[in-house]
Amino acid sequence: MSAAAPADHGAPVAAGLRALAECGGCAAKAEPLMVALLTSLLASRGTPDASVLAGLAPSDDAAVYRLDDDRALVASVDFFPPLVDDPTDYGTVAAANAVSDIYAMGGTVAFALIISGFPEGVATETVAATNAAAADVVAACGGQVLGGHSIRCKEPVFGLCVLGFVHPQAVWRKSGAKPGDVLMLSKPLGTGVLLSAGLAAGVGTAIQSMCVTNRDAAAALAAGPVSPSAVTDVTGYGLIGHAAEMAVRSEMTFEIESPRVPLLCGALEAARRGCRTSADSSLRLTPNVTLAKDLDSAVAQLLYDPQTSGGLLAAVEVAEVSRLAAHGFRRIGCVEAGPAAVIIS
Repeated sequence: MSAAAPADHGAPVAAGLRALAECGGCAAKAEPLMVALLTSLLASRGTPDASVLAGLAPSDDAAVYRLDDDRALVASVDFFPPLVDDPTDYGTVAAANAVSDIYAMGGTVAFALIISGFPEGVATETVAATNAAAADVVAACGGQVLGGHSIRCKEPVFGLCVLGFVHPQAVWRKSGAKPGDVLMLSKPLGTGVLLSAGLAAGVGTAIQSMCVTNRDAAAALAAGPVSPSAVTDVTGYGLIGHAAEMAVRSEMTFEIESPRVPLLCGALEAARRGCRTSADSSLRLTPNVTLAKDLDSAVAQLLYDPQTSGGLLAAVEVAEVSRLAAHGFRRIGCVEAGPAAVIIS
């Protein structure tokens, strides 16, 4: 597992927005059963519109609706309770996480609508700072915030409905990985564990990573002579969970070499100290996964660790590896013919 993991000791982070929520970030993501309920609803409503290029049957990272021969609308919504204390960080991370689904489909960001809920008593300045930070991220991605909706609620929630565009023939999907492809990851893992550990240095490292959008990573994938075979973003189900989704959709075996997987500084040490997220036990129930018998338990935890605003996981041709590595991607495994499964070595 590639990680420069210096000691992550320091004072606990001061209380703030995070203290207002029981569970924060993508660790609060509902189990896949909720998506299954939506899918069953769709199936009961008859034949879908032929213009729907991606929706719930099967589900993907965002919905895609063809507008004409050259344009399709990409739409996604993402929100969660606070995982950080500072409102500017909260808005930035929430927006970076929300636009990620657009980039995972190969799209560009056009505009967004804010989804906001805060308890009574939270300062207006706090809400304003969260909104402004999110708007700044959308602007940096080439779009703008055009509206939204706010409610009062007991625990804060914040996020965005993001809309963008993609060419109908250039939509990236979770399915499509083929034998011989290489698995590439654009960001290190460990945000969930570092936030749970609650030490200032580790929280700062996690925030720095989460504030970076996947705009540049998606641009690097799109710039190649050959489109990626399959793409998704790594968020609340962890690397293993999202890799398993891709493997099942592609009907392929994904082999992930744990020593190659990049980690945020301090994440491995935090995992070895026993730091866990609230989603840890449920994520370990992911089917079709085989772990090496001698795999370090702390390493396994980080492979399951729920990420917020995580990187892109892409299955690409071997010829693309060097070019993508120059843009920050790391080679973490390969795709082989076989049953739909994830094997961790």
